[in-house]
Amino acid sequence: MLAVLLALAAAAGYGGSDYAGGLAARRAGVVRVTVLAETTSVVLLACVIPFVSSRAPSWASVLWGAAAGASGVTGAMALYLGFRHAAFSVASSVSAVGTAAFSVLAGLALGERPGALSLAGISFALPAIVGVSAPAGRSGADPAAQAGQADPAAQQGADRAGGSAARAGRRHQPGTTGRHAAGVGLGLAAGAGFGLFFIGLSRAGSGSDLWPVVISQAAALVTVTGVAVATRQFGPPAAGARLFAMLTGAIGAAGTICFFLATHLGLLAVTAVITSLYPAGTILLARILSGERLTALRIIGLGLAAASVGLIAAGGAG
Repeated sequence: MLAVLLALAAAAGYGGSDYAGGLAARRAGVVRVTVLAETTSVVLLACVIPFVSSRAPSWASVLWGAAAGASGVTGAMALYLGFRHAAFSVASSVSAVGTAAFSVLAGLALGERPGALSLAGISFALPAIVGVSAPAGRSGADPAAQAGQADPAAQQGADRAGGSAARAGRRHQPGTTGRHAAGVGLGLAAGAGFGLFFIGLSRAGSGSDLWPVVISQAAALVTVTGVAVATRQFGPPAAGARLFAMLTGAIGAAGTICFFLATHLGLLAVTAVITSLYPAGTILLARILSGERLTALRIIGLGLAAASVGLIAAGGAG
């Protein structure tokens, strides 16, 4: 049961991180926002880790943690690129389902055998992820839907409006390139990256030692910094995006710690699926803070998500 609660906390953390990151990405380039977010995450974790981890990590933990971090940030960049070709609802839902499916298959391949109720809950989770990620229509856009794709004029308009979350949530969604297949492919690539991130943290070591989490975030920072230097986008984002970028890193770090602990208390096939329900958190925040409407399909998706978690908890995640 504790693993389920921690996985839910991880999903909430990632959902909040995506919401803050989406608002930040409207005001600045995705790479600059990601660099600041990862820097914030590493600094916070480096301040906490000496008080909660008393032993040095093994080389295996270091390698798994580094692989997890590089995979996770690569998946994030693939997802942002997918937003430029297809609708946010398409790329994000494909990535979330891909993450869950990839993690379940990996868990089964590693010898995990969830119970019947847990398997039923997992089967409910996949349509739930699709439901909560469904588009709300042209009148509203998800906060992360426009990550990295808002035009300069729209960004200036948002800045003049004061950068309030309510106004940001109601801005017009820019068009995509219409290359739907490319968006789907990049969404699948993002799902694979996130799945490898989950698997890497699961294999990195003991749940009582958080060094692999720090290592994963440091590897992510090195990776995105390399991209920033290569693309000449190294530097802080615009002033209006800095607070949101820092919140993205802080909340995301908390979510990663919760997932790391959850996956060492329960099965990867279970905890990864629950964590993959993170779009629900983003949607609820958008509804509460940005006034974004909930469609019937999203409400159904949230109901399926609740049923999924209940079945998995009843089946015993430990």
